[in-house]
Amino acid sequence: MLSKAQIEAYNEVGAIVVPDVLTANEVRTLSEVTNGFVERARGLTGHTDILDLEDSHTADNPRVRRIKAAHLHDPAYAALTRHPKIIAVLQDLWGADIRFDTAKLNMKCAGFGAPVEWHQDWAFYPHTNDALAAVGVMFDDMAMENGPLMIIPGSHRGPTFDHHADGVFCGAMDPSRNDVDYTKAVPLTGAAGSITVHHVRAVHGSAPNVSDRDRRLLLFQFRAADAWPILGFPGGIEAFDALMVAGRPSEPRLAAAPVRLPLPPATLQGSLYENQKGMKTRFFASSAPVGSDRVGQVSAREPELAR
Repeated sequence: MLSKAQIEAYNEVGAIVVPDVLTANEVRTLSEVTNGFVERARGLTGHTDILDLEDSHTADNPRVRRIKAAHLHDPAYAALTRHPKIIAVLQDLWGADIRFDTAKLNMKCAGFGAPVEWHQDWAFYPHTNDALAAVGVMFDDMAMENGPLMIIPGSHRGPTFDHHADGVFCGAMDPSRNDVDYTKAVPLTGAAGSITVHHVRAVHGSAPNVSDRDRRLLLFQFRAADAWPILGFPGGIEAFDALMVAGRPSEPRLAAAPVRLPLPPATLQGSLYENQKGMKTRFFASSAPVGSDRVGQVSAREPELAR
C-alpha cells in the first residue's frame, strides 16, 4: 500500500495522508449510519455511553461531537478494523502482526464543531514500545476551514510533554509553556475516502470548524502486536488477544520511550473533550475564525503528506 516515500514521510514527519482507501460507496454507507446516530441524540439532555454531545447541544437541536467506541455500535464501523487496505498500510509500517485497540468518531459539524487542544495520544496510554498509531478515516473532504487534524512535524521523536494542570491529568498541553513551535504545524487534508495515520507520540490538535461543511473523522487506534499497555488490560489476556486483526499475538517488546502516566486521572471523565475542560490555558478559541491570530498561525505549512 505504501511507497518508500510515504514510509519515509511517516518516519520523518510523524503522519501521512493516504488517498483513495475507501470507495465512494463505502463513504456513503458510513455517512448514512452516522446520520442515524446523530438523529438518536434528538431529545437527549446529556451525554450517554455512546454519544458525547457538544456544549451547545439541545434536545431540539442535536449536536454530537463524538460517537464513543463506534466499532461496537454498528457493523459498518466495525468492518473498518479489518479493512484490507488499512491493515496493509499498518503492516508496511510495523510488519505482519497488528492489534486493534478502540475507535471513536470525532464529528465537527458545520459552523460549530469543537476544537481539540494540542496533545499526544501517548500521554493517555503508554505502552512497552511506541509502535502505535491512530488511523483517521475521512467521511468528508478536509481543508483548513473545517478544522482538520494538524501535526507538529518530528514531535513523535521528542519528549512526552506534561498533560497535567495543577498536578491532575487534563489530556492537553499548556500552550503557555511553549513546549513546541505551533507555527510549524501541518494540516492533514484530503478528500473523503482518504485516511490519515499519525504516530502515537506526535503532538496534534485541531481548530474549530468555522465552515459550512461537516468534518467527520473516524479514528481507530492500532498497535503492533508486541506493544503492550503499561497500565494493563482489565479484560484479561484472552480479551487482549481477541483484538488481533492480522498475524499472531506476540510477547511484549521493551523499547526506550519517554513515559508520563495519566495520573491522577482527569477530574472530568467521559471523553477527551471533557478531560480538556481541566485546562488552565487554551490554544484554540472555541469560535475563532480561520485566519485569526490564534487559529491562522498554524496553517502556514502544507507539505505533501498525501501521495
